[in-house]
Amino acid sequence: MTTLATVTLIYHLASRLAYVIGVGWAMHRQDRSGYFTRRYGGGEAGFRAFRRRASLIMNNDGLSFIALCVVSMGTLSLGIPAAWRVAVGAVLILIGVLTKLWARATLGADAYYWRNFFTDSPAPAVVRSGPYRFLANPMYTVGYLQTYGLAFVTGSLPGLIAAGFDQSAILGFHRLVERPHFERYRASIRRPDRSGAPPPRVPRLDPGR
Repeated sequence: MTTLATVTLIYHLASRLAYVIGVGWAMHRQDRSGYFTRRYGGGEAGFRAFRRRASLIMNNDGLSFIALCVVSMGTLSLGIPAAWRVAVGAVLILIGVLTKLWARATLGADAYYWRNFFTDSPAPAVVRSGPYRFLANPMYTVGYLQTYGLAFVTGSLPGLIAAGFDQSAILGFHRLVERPHFERYRASIRRPDRSGAPPPRVPRLDPGR
């Protein structure tokens, strides 16, 4: 692996850690103390401020992964013809991208940047359609196949390693940041209502990307 590929790999791994740790910590502060809501004078203003920061970090993460695959092209040897490797990668990209877009369209744009952390009523609605008929968390499972696919198409061993690291990191992010928030929400809406009104239905939530 060249020096450029090594530097790019380190940069990407740092970018992924900035995503899951930096964005995760910001969401944790908002969830626990309403940090952005208090600082920016309301849920919507706080959400917009958070989204600006999160977008920069997340877009940098994605671009650094693409750069890694490009600069380390041709380092993956699978013992199969290049045409087969590219074909497999293209299929993985197609399945992953379509699944992610399908999940996003099913949940709506409000779920994409975790708006439900900033508003009183959670943005995601009850979802029993789209990919949620088959998977509880399509964005972080099948929706990550495109990262492996790009590594296959470019023949990038560091890209394949980074894809596995990225998916493991985002699943940890889901477990430590998103799931506790959703579990607290589910517990709160199961509490008995003194008015006698029936409790709202519990939504299925999968907000990230």
